[in-house]
Amino acid sequence: MKDTREYHSCYDTQKRMYSYMHQIDEVRKVSPHTVLEVGVGSSFVSRYLQNYYNLTTLDISNDVGPDCVGSVTHFPFKDNTFDVVLCCEVLEHLPFSDFEAALSELKRIAKRRVIMSLPDKRPFFPVQFPIIGRIKIPYFFFHQPEHIFDGQHHWEINARGTELKKILETIENMNFAVIDTYQVFENYKHRFFMLEK
Repeated sequence: MKDTREYHSCYDTQKRMYSYMHQIDEVRKVSPHTVLEVGVGSSFVSRYLQNYYNLTTLDISNDVGPDCVGSVTHFPFKDNTFDVVLCCEVLEHLPFSDFEAALSELKRIAKRRVIMSLPDKRPFFPVQFPIIGRIKIPYFFFHQPEHIFDGQHHWEINARGTELKKILETIENMNFAVIDTYQVFENYKHRFFMLEK
């Protein structure tokens, strides 16, 4: 088992904490009984969710202490096992050619909803006004860069070849209903998807 204090200090940045807040909030909106968290990370989200829901965790690595060790392309669970499946910042670690297989497995084991986040390369200017509130101003001259494998991410949304439109088409072709998708205001690099069976 890795030294968790050292891991948390470099992994749990302030921006990532905002994403954790959104993960927890999106799960709470569904009021599930059973939840599967795919990709344990630092266990911050797991430690919160286990206090309120029947939580199971899964990761490909035993080092982070999941309940189950397994792959997102082949879950060791029966169909419709979990009310909510939470899979955040995981699928980009697989080649894009595995995206459909992973979505198929997420859909198979979810009873109601899949909550997913993926990295998004398209930036915006976050602006907050006193009366109107928060506004996201997109970069109008954004050109889609080619994604270069950095040892971690095989692909990201809005890189050349994995544009948001293509991601949404792939999701919809799997017969998911996209309830919502948004970039986190405080951390635009994380885009959330709320998917219903």
